[in-house]
Amino acid sequence: MIAEADCRDELGASAKFGGPNWSFDFGPRGGGSRRGRMFGPGELRLVLLKLVADEPRHGYELIKAIEELTEGSYSPSPGTIYPTLSLLEDEGAIAQAAGDETRKAYEATDAGRSELDDRAEEVEALFERLSGHGEHRRAYATPEMFRALGNLAGVLKNRARSGKLDKQTVQDIVDLVDELAKKIERL
Repeated sequence: MIAEADCRDELGASAKFGGPNWSFDFGPRGGGSRRGRMFGPGELRLVLLKLVADEPRHGYELIKAIEELTEGSYSPSPGTIYPTLSLLEDEGAIAQAAGDETRKAYEATDAGRSELDDRAEEVEALFERLSGHGEHRRAYATPEMFRALGNLAGVLKNRARSGKLDKQTVQDIVDLVDELAKKIERL
C-alpha cells in the first residue's frame, strides 16, 4: 500500500504529498549551497545567539521564533536546538538566564554580544534570507496546488488499496508522473 508519495530532487531533498490527513512538504528547505538544508555550517548557532541576545528564551521559544521567522515553513527539532544551545553555552556565548522558571532560559553573554557585533552583516543577511523563505514557499503552496496534489495522491492511494498495482502498472504510473513533471518544467 502506498502511504505517501516521496520524490527526491537533484539535491536529494524530499517533496512529499498526499491526500486528506497527509503531510505536505514541498522540496528543499534551504538552497542549493546547503544541499537542501535550512542552515549552512554555523548558521543555526548564529541565529540562536541573535535570538537570545534579543531577549532571554528557552528552547521551545527558540523553536517557535524560528518557525515564525520563516513564516511556518521551517520548524527545527529539539534534537537540533538543544545541542546547539549546549555548544553556545560551552563556548561562553550564552548563559542560563537568572530566574526561577522551570525551563532553562538562556541569554547572551558579553562575549556572545561581541561576536554578534563583529558579524552584524552576516547576521543581517541570514535573517533576511530566513524571513524570505516563507514568502518563497507561499508562491507555490497555494490551496489549488494542495488540492491538485491531494487528488493525485488520493488516486495513487486508492489504486494501491485495490491491489491492482503490479510491476508494470507501477512503472506506467512512474512514467506518467515523470512526463507530467517535464511538462510542468517547460511551462
